[in-house]
Amino acid sequence: MADLRAGLIGLGAMGRHHARVLRETPGVELVAVADPGGDPFGVSGGLEVLPDVDALIGAGIDMAVVAVPTIYHEQVGLALAAAGVHTLVEKPIAATSEAGRKVAEAFESAGLVGCVGHIERFNPALQELRRRMESGELGEVYQIATRRQGPFPSRIADVGVVKDLGTHDIDLTAWVAQSTYTSVAAQTAHRSGRPHEDMVIATGRLANGVIVNHVVNWLSPMKERVTIVTGERGAFVADTGSADLTFYANGDIATEWEAISTFRGVSEGDVVRYAFPKREPLRVEHEAFRDAVLGVRHDVVTMREGLRTLEVAEAALESAARGVTVEV
Repeated sequence: MADLRAGLIGLGAMGRHHARVLRETPGVELVAVADPGGDPFGVSGGLEVLPDVDALIGAGIDMAVVAVPTIYHEQVGLALAAAGVHTLVEKPIAATSEAGRKVAEAFESAGLVGCVGHIERFNPALQELRRRMESGELGEVYQIATRRQGPFPSRIADVGVVKDLGTHDIDLTAWVAQSTYTSVAAQTAHRSGRPHEDMVIATGRLANGVIVNHVVNWLSPMKERVTIVTGERGAFVADTGSADLTFYANGDIATEWEAISTFRGVSEGDVVRYAFPKREPLRVEHEAFRDAVLGVRHDVVTMREGLRTLEVAEAALESAARGVTVEV
């Protein structure tokens, strides 16, 4: 079988990584790249840098990766859907849920593979975490808390921290819990002089009763990417920066300290850091996209799921603006 002909639009900070991985993915050939701003990182590899999505489509591609700024996702996505090109759009699916709905419906009605680049789902620590949760190792799940903070990325100019970073945590939380958000309440702050929010603290509840909490900002000198899932048997801590997964077990040794013996909570138990294969998440994501196009398997983040994540993010922004809890 001939390799799938792939195109890439957007050769910026994320596009350069997509270019590398597309070239390294078996069964895929990168045949065309496009960016009206040129090739700042020199990743075209001898390919002509095309000016727009129409020229990319004209190169005769089977599949495409969209890594342009969020405000252009709708325009580029709709053009690719109309041309019959299977597409992976970087997250978020679009600048607004209204635009995202148009993109999702276009790919669904055309019978095309349309997916969103929520790359954290393909992080080995989170994949191992979900596998162990599915096998019942944690028992009933009570709470999921995430922390995602670090310095401001100068490449982001068209959305705030909720739609850029916060959508990672919204998607991965719903995915590991295998449940959807029913409500969200949030507080945001603008501290850096930019038009969009750069800090958010959000709480919410999922349909299965799990309560969630997200701390996200662009104003911390300390970079942190942590997901903590607490349940009846202990807590999993996934560090997606290092791809480590640690389990903190509830202890089963009774305390002899009278002052705290009446407390009906849990005690400290064993701590285990798991060993498992750690593959680059972007590579795993591209293989899932390729296999979905080939009809081999379908574990990509669908555009409908990407739309749901964006709706939750917008509900968080609405909550912060109105000072109320918003039902999703």
